[in-house]
Amino acid sequence: MPARASSPATDLATTVVFAAFIAVLGLFPGVYVGATGVPIVVQNMGPFLAGVLVGAKRAVFAVVLFLALVAIGLPLLSGGRGGLAPFVGPSGGFLLGWILSALVSGLIAQAGARRGRPGFPVLLLAAFAGLVADYVIGVPWLAVYTGSWSTALTGSLVFVPGDLVKVVVAALIASVVHRALPGRLVGTRAR
Repeated sequence: MPARASSPATDLATTVVFAAFIAVLGLFPGVYVGATGVPIVVQNMGPFLAGVLVGAKRAVFAVVLFLALVAIGLPLLSGGRGGLAPFVGPSGGFLLGWILSALVSGLIAQAGARRGRPGFPVLLLAAFAGLVADYVIGVPWLAVYTGSWSTALTGSLVFVPGDLVKVVVAALIASVVHRALPGRLVGTRAR
């Protein structure tokens, strides 16, 4: 069975649903560890999970919608934060990095989908690459914010173990969903 063609209504619905999903992940409170001022949250899994589930375009739109809602003041970030302050604070780079995270993870998942249903190894790679993309934006931002690369790098190390667990969880979830809904997500075809 060929993959279903995407319609504008489907894209819009998917965007809204995944923006809401990222918001729901914010219900889990953040834990502040260390001196960086960046909390450990479950919510940062949302962008790369969206990417591996629905592909780059829809995941990026969902993240941009979510961030726009936060910017206008809705308290959707973990801990009930919203407005422009989180974007100019220590975690601002990580928030903006979510866009690149969704893009990178979605592109890799889509590349795997072109060869059939993406398996766990491809989804794991996609989620991990999405996480790395977030760090590529977030750590330099944190270095500028703190005025110290060493503070930013050592401060970010505290997040790595938990973030790696989130990568594995996202890949497992995506693997199950892709098996259950073949051909309906990132452009895969049912076998």
